[in-house]
Amino acid sequence: MTKSEIISADKNSALTAARILLEIKAVNFRPDEPYTLTSGWKSPVYIDCRKIIFYPRARAALMELAVEKICRHIGYESLDLIVGGETAGIPFAAWIADKLNLPMAYVRKKPKGFGRNAQIEGDLKEKMKTLLVEDLTTDGASKIHFAEALRKAGAELAYTFVIFYYGVFPGALETLRKSNLNLIALTTWHEILEVCEKDSYFSQEDREEVQKFLKNPCEWSEKHGGITKSSGPTLS
Repeated sequence: MTKSEIISADKNSALTAARILLEIKAVNFRPDEPYTLTSGWKSPVYIDCRKIIFYPRARAALMELAVEKICRHIGYESLDLIVGGETAGIPFAAWIADKLNLPMAYVRKKPKGFGRNAQIEGDLKEKMKTLLVEDLTTDGASKIHFAEALRKAGAELAYTFVIFYYGVFPGALETLRKSNLNLIALTTWHEILEVCEKDSYFSQEDREEVQKFLKNPCEWSEKHGGITKSSGPTLS
């Protein structure tokens, strides 16, 4: 891959992942009491990927989809290390590393001590081809924070993987491109909503409000007291 890009969700696996997230109730609709995302956006919807940890069969299915997609887009022998972003990315990084038979490390939100490896827990060596794993991303800002720490420690980092990508906030693609990061995501809100409508998850009124948010997240966020553009890297 010669330039940074967002690797769009593969339709079938994206719909399967969306259905799994809905089944384990990791998808939350709350238009009347909007969520404030870590990045500052107001949203009527929220994904709690931590719920995946509790459901072994759902977890196994999602990790199979993850590994299949990672191998398809990066290659079977193109990675040396899997790194989880503190805290939510750590368990997913461990499961993916296990399936790929690769070493695993994690990157802290803040340095502990001094030196180029102050944010890294694990034996990261110079020029190791690294995949950064997190649970989800909104505008991509937090990925930049982790990427800077990993590259400072000597990692070769071209890809980040997430279970869920919001896929609606402006500037996400440009933010990642500027940092030469390719985002691989299993599913987005568009697939979630498609499954919701097909299988009648949540009320029609709630689904319509979510459609409004997806069509214009900046306007929706501003109307409900949130930010209207990314304010830079966040630490979660």
